[in-house]
Amino acid sequence: MSNKNIKAVNALEEAQKIAFAPFLFQATISLKRLGIFDLIFDKRIVGGIGVEEIAKELELTNYGVGVLLEIAESSNVVEKNELGKYELTKIGYFLNFSKTAEVNMNFTQDVCYKGLHQMEASIKSGKPKGLKELGDWNTIYEGLSILPDTIKQAWFEFDHHYSDNVFQEALQIVLKNNPKTIFDIGGNTGKFAIACCEQNTEVAIKIIDLPGQLNVALQNVKNRHFDNRVSGYAIDWLSDNPKIPTGADTIWMSQFLDCFSKEEILKILKVCVASMEDDTELYIMETFTDRQKFDNAKFILEATSLYFTVLANGNSKMYKATEFEELIDLAGLKIVKDLMLVGDYHSIFICKKK
Repeated sequence: MSNKNIKAVNALEEAQKIAFAPFLFQATISLKRLGIFDLIFDKRIVGGIGVEEIAKELELTNYGVGVLLEIAESSNVVEKNELGKYELTKIGYFLNFSKTAEVNMNFTQDVCYKGLHQMEASIKSGKPKGLKELGDWNTIYEGLSILPDTIKQAWFEFDHHYSDNVFQEALQIVLKNNPKTIFDIGGNTGKFAIACCEQNTEVAIKIIDLPGQLNVALQNVKNRHFDNRVSGYAIDWLSDNPKIPTGADTIWMSQFLDCFSKEEILKILKVCVASMEDDTELYIMETFTDRQKFDNAKFILEATSLYFTVLANGNSKMYKATEFEELIDLAGLKIVKDLMLVGDYHSIFICKKK
């Protein structure tokens, strides 16, 4: 149904849901972390559970449990059965047990929530004004390795959730031609480099990243005894004249370029072109907003764009594939293979110099 045809009363209801969305979100976080969702689910086989019983078992007040469940019921997260006992709806079930919902909620609560208050200031300034809630850095990437444990865990679980499941499929693609040397740009914690070494006993990897993240990645590599084949190269892509070494058969970027503005992406791609031979392949794996099978995936990506706006760097986003195609062309590259729907969310562009 077209949004133009929605009834006024329904449109007003949706508007009020948005107006009070932070209240429902915080109530949901509380219901989950206090164990109320788990308890309600566990009691489903005995006909549900009431406010007083929940409060007694979890050592909470009737008042506190009551106000949380009232808004949850109004929002179809829980429901009362014919006995007046609470049960989880399907929405409540997924909020409590879906891994995707869990990492999204933890990321929103632990990493983003306080900073999102600075949305308007970030839009006006082009700077991540909400980042001050986490630390005194120009971008969040400078501080990833020293974030408090709870925040760091939520950030990396969110990041890895949307990449780990596609790793094995991506590895088969990257290692298909038996490259001797791979540059892993934006190597994060070293997961991809380690996976490459596990799959191929001869490949050498050079992780290229900010110094703080690079040190973490190389330590993880050393812990897995692959430091004889994995080396590092520290870089600040936002410096005036960044350069990377030559000699790669394959350059790999996974969910890396979306951390930069279009102008910065073009700069990075041109630096890569300068290091490439004619037969070097550059792989770009991203979750493009215009290539998602489901609307909720597109919604998650567009929400993530606002994280970039307010907390990460102030000027990047989750991009459309068409935007990347234009930047790749401007950088002096051509797409030799376009792999759509790798895993559930990703696409891979395989590029060579023109």
